[in-house]
Amino acid sequence: MRQQLTSRQREVLWHRAQGLTGPQIARVLSLAVSTVSYREKCIVHALDARNVMHAVHLATEQHLIGARPDCGDRAAYLRHRRRGETPCSACKAANARHGVEQRAGLLARPAPSTPSRIAVSDCHSGP
Repeated sequence: MRQQLTSRQREVLWHRAQGLTGPQIARVLSLAVSTVSYREKCIVHALDARNVMHAVHLATEQHLIGARPDCGDRAAYLRHRRRGETPCSACKAANARHGVEQRAGLLARPAPSTPSRIAVSDCHSGP
């Protein structure tokens, strides 16, 4: 079963897929090298990968990372559409997952908004 990655994990993984080293990723994302290393360990565990490069391969195969570092979720799919771009495969897959979850009723629905009503007795009519 595919594990969901956080946006930060996808970002770290995307930079690794671009060929950056741990210290380079840390510099780009303004993180400590140990933080990048920790996030990569979490990614490897979440994807059941053998190592980070195997995680990159799996994430690419499963459309978890895309053409940009912020790709791979429904919000990124909507950003592509607003820009008039063709969404990347990772964003298309995320949008499809969202549709399936929505039809299955797995998504949290917003609470119905009820307009606040002011009772006539709360208003005073004169001085």
